[in-house]
Amino acid sequence: MRLKDKVAVITGGASGIGRATVLKFVREGAKVVIADMNLPQAEGVVAEVEALGFSGSVTAVQTDVSVYADVVDAVAKAVEVFGRLDVIFNNAGIAGGKPLLDHDPEVDYVPMISIDQDGVYYGILAAGRQFRDQGTGGVIISTSSIYGEQAAELAFTYSAAKAAVMSFTRSAAYELAEYGVRAVAIAPGRVGTAIINQFSDELKSTFASEQLRGTMTAPEEIADVVAFLASDESNVINGTVVHVDDGYSVFKKRLDLPSF
Repeated sequence: MRLKDKVAVITGGASGIGRATVLKFVREGAKVVIADMNLPQAEGVVAEVEALGFSGSVTAVQTDVSVYADVVDAVAKAVEVFGRLDVIFNNAGIAGGKPLLDHDPEVDYVPMISIDQDGVYYGILAAGRQFRDQGTGGVIISTSSIYGEQAAELAFTYSAAKAAVMSFTRSAAYELAEYGVRAVAIAPGRVGTAIINQFSDELKSTFASEQLRGTMTAPEEIADVVAFLASDESNVINGTVVHVDDGYSVFKKRLDLPSF
C-alpha cells in the first residue's frame, strides 16, 4: 500500500473527485480527514468507508475553505485524530459562469475566487505551516483545471482562479522546498461529476468528444493519479502541473477531413 500510515486532509471530500480520492487513499493505507461544507454528506462517506472495512481510517469536519480558520481547523483535526499531517489535497471548488459583461461581481466573481482561489491559498498556508512545525516534510496537491491555461466560454472568473492555483503551486514548491515539502497541481479536463452530469446528454456528448478517448474521465481515474502524486514514488514531481485531461489540451476539435 503506497500510502500506508500517511495522514491526509482532502477538501471537498464528500463528493466527486474528492470522494473518489478518499476511497482510493484509504485503500492505499492512508488516514483521511474529509473537510467539506456538507457535513452530513461527508459523514456519509465516513460510513461508506467504515462499511468497506476501514474502521477508524476516516473522520469528517465541516469546512468552508473560503474561511482560513476553518482550513486551519481541518489541519488541526488531522493532527488531533491521527497525530500528524502528510498530505493535503486542495480539491474543493465550484464552477459555473456567465458572459463577462453580464457579471454581478458579488455573485459571479467573489464567491468563486473565495473558494477556488483563496481556498487553495489557505490550504497551502495551513498545511505548509504544519509541515514546517512537524519537521517531517509533506505533499501539497491542488486541483486546477485545463481552463487555467486557456480562455473558454462562460469561464472568466473560473479560469482566473484555476490559473492562480498553478502559480500558487510553483511558488509553494519554491518557498517550501527547504522544509521538505512538495507542491503539485493537477489539471483535469471533462470529469463525470455531478457538476457535469446535470447537463443534457447532447452537451455531455460534446464534452466527451473534446477528449481523446471520446469519453468523460471518471473521478476514480483522477484519484489514481492523486494517490500516486501523494506517494513517495513521485518524489521528483514538484512545482509543476500534471495534466489529467485525456488529451483535452493537445487539440482543438476533430474535423471531418475532405478527400484529397
